[in-house]
Amino acid sequence: MGTTTSLTEYLAQTQRSLYSRVFGADFLQKQTYMTVANTTFNQTYGRKVWDALNNRTVFWNALKKVAWGPTAGWVLRTDRGVYAGSDSPRVRPVTESGHLPAIDTSTYKGVYSLPKIIAGDFGAPIKSIFVNTLEGGMGDIVAMELQALERDFVKEINMELLAGSAAICKAGSNATTYVLPTGLGHHFKIGDTVYWYDTTPAWRPPAAAGNGVVSLVASDASVTVSDVTSGGQTPAVGDIACVVGRAGLTSIDDICMEDGATVGGLSSDVGVYNLGGITPARTAGAYAAGAYVSYNNGVGRDLSLTLLDTSIQKCREHGGEPKLILMGHDQYFKLERLLNAHQRYMGQEEFQVGVGDERTLPGTRTGLILSTYMGIPILPDADCPKSADSGATVLGSNVYVLDTDYIEVAMALQTTYIENRDFFALNAMIVRGLIYMMAELRCTNIWVQGKIADLNA
Repeated sequence: MGTTTSLTEYLAQTQRSLYSRVFGADFLQKQTYMTVANTTFNQTYGRKVWDALNNRTVFWNALKKVAWGPTAGWVLRTDRGVYAGSDSPRVRPVTESGHLPAIDTSTYKGVYSLPKIIAGDFGAPIKSIFVNTLEGGMGDIVAMELQALERDFVKEINMELLAGSAAICKAGSNATTYVLPTGLGHHFKIGDTVYWYDTTPAWRPPAAAGNGVVSLVASDASVTVSDVTSGGQTPAVGDIACVVGRAGLTSIDDICMEDGATVGGLSSDVGVYNLGGITPARTAGAYAAGAYVSYNNGVGRDLSLTLLDTSIQKCREHGGEPKLILMGHDQYFKLERLLNAHQRYMGQEEFQVGVGDERTLPGTRTGLILSTYMGIPILPDADCPKSADSGATVLGSNVYVLDTDYIEVAMALQTTYIENRDFFALNAMIVRGLIYMMAELRCTNIWVQGKIADLNA
């Protein structure tokens, strides 16, 4: 039998070999590692072992996933049966000898919902693959990059589902660049179609079809689009950039909008499916206008129980029953303080409420419940979109009151991974991997969803 080596001795031998043979003496010692700021090894190995990235995907996990099915949309009935030219309803009491109600034809609006493609890829040179299998390397670099891509892929989906729909423009905006409040640029994705409201106010579609498409999102504040000049005018400070067509998944913020919704104190028209944006608009008062939205004309305000109660009330008045309250961590702590002020403790125990694959933060079963409100689970998500005031200063996160019975992620093509090792086709000595899927966020009843915006952090 061979000599037995203790784990401590084995690790010591490995470290001695690693320091001396590959990177030089003491390279990986803690104090040296922390001072080497700009090496590839520091950036790559450091993120692998001490991952500082936020990879939580709460909202995605909480939503139900369904097969796409044989449909390209659905139909909404947009009236309550009052025939044209009269206030008389089509259904009413009839006296013994009275006339029947006038005949009316219902009004229907078709909703088109088509799948969106989301894809992500990586590449690893074969030299890197070989070298990283040697002593002191990172191991199977292809497997590691695949793992990283998987996490990035799901995170991107979560961020698309929680992308903001509109943002106010800051100084520097022009015909091809929207300069937005720092931290809101990532809500606009490459391929999105973006139009703008100017401070007149007036709706300003691009001068030519095909313009207004996002080609670059830089520094999470600057969005580059194809020319959006309209009538000789260009976006300026205080104008509103609005998404009227998503290249990726429709977001919950797109759904929780209405025609002329106030963003930063100005109106905006956001497109969702084919109900918003330019034509046809989500006409105020019609079923398609739908979601209850609470703004404060671009002025920040604190979250209150009255705001939350009103949103829940509107959902119920429209025939829904809230199943989920979604907010950022900033609003969660504000709500916790509001409820704690009235709480009476007779005993305490931690418990959680499940929504999909997610669980609420632990709360108490007595008094007012911390992790639920009126029995509705509260899920904080760090990706929850934020508002901005009329001066383009970023405020706190929005709060969404949702009836998730009518919200689902429809999967047209399940998430798929493929790998390419054909060097001739790639014209390079690399191994490439690709993850992709086709899906879309569906909301078949927009009217029972709600949003509270213009909240302080």
